Amino acid sequence: MNNIELIDTLKKNRHLEKEQWVQLFDTFTDDDRAYAAQKASQTAKEQFGNSIFIRGIVEFSNVCKNDCLYCGIRRSNANCERYRLSQEQILDCCDAGYEYGFRTFVLQSGEDKSYPTDVLCSIVSDIKKAHPDCAVTLSVGELEYDDYKRLFDAGADRYLLRHETANEEHYGKLHPSEMSWAHRMKCLEQLKEIGYQTGCGMMVGSPFQTSEHLAEDMLFLERFKPEMIGMGPFLPHKDTPFRDEPAGSFELTLLLISLCRLMLPDCLIPATTALGTIRPDGREKGVLAGANVIMPNLSPTDVRKKYLLYDGKICTGDESAQCRACLERRMESIGYKVVISRGDHKSYDKDSSLR
Repeated sequence: MNNIELIDTLKKNRHLEKEQWVQLFDTFTDDDRAYAAQKASQTAKEQFGNSIFIRGIVEFSNVCKNDCLYCGIRRSNANCERYRLSQEQILDCCDAGYEYGFRTFVLQSGEDKSYPTDVLCSIVSDIKKAHPDCAVTLSVGELEYDDYKRLFDAGADRYLLRHETANEEHYGKLHPSEMSWAHRMKCLEQLKEIGYQTGCGMMVGSPFQTSEHLAEDMLFLERFKPEMIGMGPFLPHKDTPFRDEPAGSFELTLLLISLCRLMLPDCLIPATTALGTIRPDGREKGVLAGANVIMPNLSPTDVRKKYLLYDGKICTGDESAQCRACLERRMESIGYKVVISRGDHKSYDKDSSLR
């Protein structure tokens, strides 16, 4: 089969064999990518109309116990100016975000043990009490089952934990030896089991990545069926061991968004900040390729420049209201509308979500 036929087969069957994935990644052309984007955009509109869901991110700590080789807030980066937001500051960000029309708050941090599970549960609970019509998404890394369960019981609705790569050997080249690919995969399974809307995803063009690795990622996503897929191009950071590695491909990232949309039609897929960093119109291109979520920043402006996972991150100086208004105009310019909504996955039981 040629690549157009492979894309049609994926749309019809929601499955390709590993060697077919490898063929696509090794040989796709701009015409193939445009065809995939057209089919994916059509699929997204069938599922969601022209609606784009918006999430407000609060990056509440850039302290991390891990030493991932690609990450700007890695433990060993002595040039990173560390910060932590208080519980009151986090709640203030969410209160302001609610006034701007956000109905999902994403609490994101490094793996910072200064926020024990009791504290995180209290933060989640307070947000849900103040804004019971909102969803809370957590992105705070690898925890244990009991921690995830307590946070879910406190009211957390969703959890984002990028798997980064479905290949264990590749994972070992991106992370220090004390980190375990098996544990990360176990965490994802536990999140699903508990009942979270669960998000995973990969870093496109990360060092040592091959087409075979990406094929394994797609087979993992097909099997795992996440409610959310977050992926963006690898972007180097000057204070990491991968500082001189080339950035991931913008075009390949767009293709992967389209292919994920065709494979998992009702999945929630953001057009990430990394896409907007690598190209000024990156987030618009991501939506046109099949993404249906955008995630502007609600963090205080005085800390945004300190949460740099990679160099050149955009929107670190804008006020939250400016970010939202700017993105709304950008989406309208390509025929989409930002909606005031929790933006849950369609499989989620709405009655149980308002906890």
